[in-house]
Amino acid sequence: MSTKSVHYLRPVALRLPPGIPETSSYQRRHTLPASEFRCLTQEDAASVFEIEREAFISVSGMCPLHLDEIRNFLTLCPELSLGWFQEGRLVAFIIGSLWDEERLTQESLTLHRPGGHMAHLHVLAVHRTFRQQGRGSSLLWRYLYHLGGQPAVHRAVLMCEDALVPFYERFGFHRVGPCSVTVGPLAFTELQCSLRGHASMSRNSC
Repeated sequence: MSTKSVHYLRPVALRLPPGIPETSSYQRRHTLPASEFRCLTQEDAASVFEIEREAFISVSGMCPLHLDEIRNFLTLCPELSLGWFQEGRLVAFIIGSLWDEERLTQESLTLHRPGGHMAHLHVLAVHRTFRQQGRGSSLLWRYLYHLGGQPAVHRAVLMCEDALVPFYERFGFHRVGPCSVTVGPLAFTELQCSLRGHASMSRNSC
C-alpha cells in the first residue's frame, strides 16, 4: 500500500459553452471535488457507522464505536476526525479523541478528555469497494499530518491486534506493551507515535 502524502484537490466549478443549459444534476456532478479530505460532521455519522459496521462485524463480530458514540465524538472533537470523500461520497475515515493518561484504559474507549495531549485513534475504516488500494495508508499519513498541525496534541495512541502491529509501525508507531483494554475475548497491543516530526510535514503538505 502506498505511503506517499496525498494533497487536497480543490473543487473547481466547470462551465458549459454558451447556449447549453446546465441541469442541476450536471452542476452537482461537476462541482463536487474529485477527492477531498475534511473533518467529519454530524451529517456524516450514519455513513461512518455503515462503513465501520461492515468492516468490523464480519471480522470480530463487534464495532469499535456505536452510532451514539460516533455522534458524541463528532460533537465534542470533530477536529480529531478525518474523512476521505470521492465526489461527495465517504470512502474512508478515522475518528479520534483526546486522552490525558500515559496508557489507555477501559474509559478511553468512550471518553474525550479536552485537557489531554494524546490523540487516541479509535477507528480507521475503508469502504469495502475501496480496500486493497492503499487508501488506509494514505489516510493515516494525512491524519498524522493533520494532528501534527495541532499544537496541543503531542502524541497519537491506538490499540490493535498483533497482526496489525507491523502496519502501524510503518507510520512511526512503536509498541508500549500489552493494552489493559479488552473487548470481549479480544486482547490488544498498545502503540504510540510522537507527532513532533509530523508537525513540519503538516505545514508543507498542502
